[in-house]
Amino acid sequence: MAIHISQSGAEPVEEIRPVQRSMLRGAAQKCPACGSGRLYSSYLKVNEQCPSCSEELHHQRADDAPPYFTMLIVGHVVVALVLLVEDMFAPPTWVHAALWAPTILILSLWLLPRIKGALIGLQWAWRMHGFSGTEDEVLEIPAAGEREA
Repeated sequence: MAIHISQSGAEPVEEIRPVQRSMLRGAAQKCPACGSGRLYSSYLKVNEQCPSCSEELHHQRADDAPPYFTMLIVGHVVVALVLLVEDMFAPPTWVHAALWAPTILILSLWLLPRIKGALIGLQWAWRMHGFSGTEDEVLEIPAAGEREA
């Protein structure tokens, strides 16, 4: 991480990380920092660090967001296409099943790593979850019996 000293010399200024570029690099399944290293070691397993620039990538916490956004996008696209095909051709139900089941599966499997990569790029650009160089602060919440009155 590059840190620049401001003109006054008083406070360090962190390097700007463009959000759009970082998300596009992540969506291309590349390191959000350098854009050349592979983001994944397998289908959805994120590398511990970038093989090209050694940027640590293990901080990412995409969790349930990629499947959620994938279902949201695939659902909207497929439902619109189903309604269009039904309105134009009125095919039997078995044709719909034969057409849309593989479409949903293929589109979901294609989109999922790209959406996850874009979210990792967003986290990196916003310096979330340790991407800032410091660990997240964990708040300890006392149990009900441990609270002081």
